[in-house]
Amino acid sequence: MKRVLFLLLFTVLAYTVSSQSRQAVFKKGRIIDSVRVNDSISETYKLYLPTNFDGKGTWPIVFVFDMDGKNSQALNVFKTAAEEQGYLLASSNDISDTISISKNILITSRMFREVAALFPINTNRIYTAGFTSGAKFAAVVPSFIKEVSGVISCGSFVPSVELLDEKNPFYFIGIVGNEDFNYPQMLQGRELLNKMKFPNDLMVFNGGDRWSDYTLIDKALKSLTLSAMAKGNVAKDNEFVLDNYLKNMQEYTGLKSSGQSLMAYNLLNEIISIYRPHLQVDSLRNEIKILKKSGTYRAQKRNLNNVLLRESFIIEDYNYNLIEDLSTLNYNNLGWWNYQMEELKKYDKKPDPFERQMGKRLLGYLNALIEDNIDIELEYPVVNDEALSFLWMLKTITEPKAFSYYLKIISDSSKYEDFGTALFYLEELLKNGYRDITHLYSLEHTALLRIMPEFNAIVNKYFKESRYDAIIEE
Repeated sequence: MKRVLFLLLFTVLAYTVSSQSRQAVFKKGRIIDSVRVNDSISETYKLYLPTNFDGKGTWPIVFVFDMDGKNSQALNVFKTAAEEQGYLLASSNDISDTISISKNILITSRMFREVAALFPINTNRIYTAGFTSGAKFAAVVPSFIKEVSGVISCGSFVPSVELLDEKNPFYFIGIVGNEDFNYPQMLQGRELLNKMKFPNDLMVFNGGDRWSDYTLIDKALKSLTLSAMAKGNVAKDNEFVLDNYLKNMQEYTGLKSSGQSLMAYNLLNEIISIYRPHLQVDSLRNEIKILKKSGTYRAQKRNLNNVLLRESFIIEDYNYNLIEDLSTLNYNNLGWWNYQMEELKKYDKKPDPFERQMGKRLLGYLNALIEDNIDIELEYPVVNDEALSFLWMLKTITEPKAFSYYLKIISDSSKYEDFGTALFYLEELLKNGYRDITHLYSLEHTALLRIMPEFNAIVNKYFKESRYDAIIEE
């Protein structure tokens, strides 16, 4: 028995020494691009250690997920707040939307174990975070890795409520812009989590489908710290509590005085939820009651509900018409989609901010809907070229400056010798500002198109030059 204990102790000590020696090579205050998970597999992760990291005590960590190969950008969003608040950051270089959830979970689990072996992590302060698809995955991870105590989800709700374990809850912090098409879903998610008595907060900023700025990331990390203090997972810092409370109340006062009663109401609820374990909040409860009865709040709440209802009907129309158009390949209905875009532009001039925000959300939703259908078409064993072409045409309507779709149509139409379509989209492409003439003359399947006088006449119209003679020589 003694021999077994000695060997176990020796193994632990050896591993600790090994871990410490590896820690020494990690530079603090900068993102380290590729840390090997172990020597037997090729998986790596990015790592950020705050400059005050000394390896003593235990430290909180946020695992930041990005499914599109942009985890450097994702870590940079968190870096400043993590530096100021003493959080470690890590992000896998190997997770992706192109592989299964189970494989992504296994990759994540191996990264978790490696980081925990290398650094003195506070096991009660392990968090995940992400944006859109990365946010969805971040919210899934706690269902498989129970040590996760909180999730910062930017622009996305939990993908499946059935995955939530009310016996093992985590702190869900949603961050979303009021112009993001996921905003209605995040509002519904907040109500659902409240009914489930699942700890959560929703932070809303003015803007669309993007990572939040430093302010809300900083606020989210502070909320995680305050939650950890409430649970006794980190020593309570009364100065920290009071300082952040006063900042939050100052923000609330600013919203209220500027007439943004609805946002003020939501923020006050958030403040009560966060600071209830630390401070006396009875006066804030009374403030909530008064604010809720105000005419401004009730008018804004009613207006938002009406806008959200109208938005849901318009989304239903988008979904129905796109399904119908793809099933019939009704190119004549492209005119209907052009009309919808003109209707969306009208929202930009509306005096009501809720309507302007809805217009931005609807445009974002429509683009995401089309892109999702493009991805679906490309996943079929046999790709329906006509359906794909129709979707590309839609994208030139909904996102006129997304030049890649015009180029795809020109190439695809030329492949089938539909030169009329190719020439039409060539003119639309150049009309919208495309100026890469070199790439234009090297498009796949366009050898015959490029020597046509019509092609070169259009090019000459916008570039004041063409390569007709050069093409003839080829």
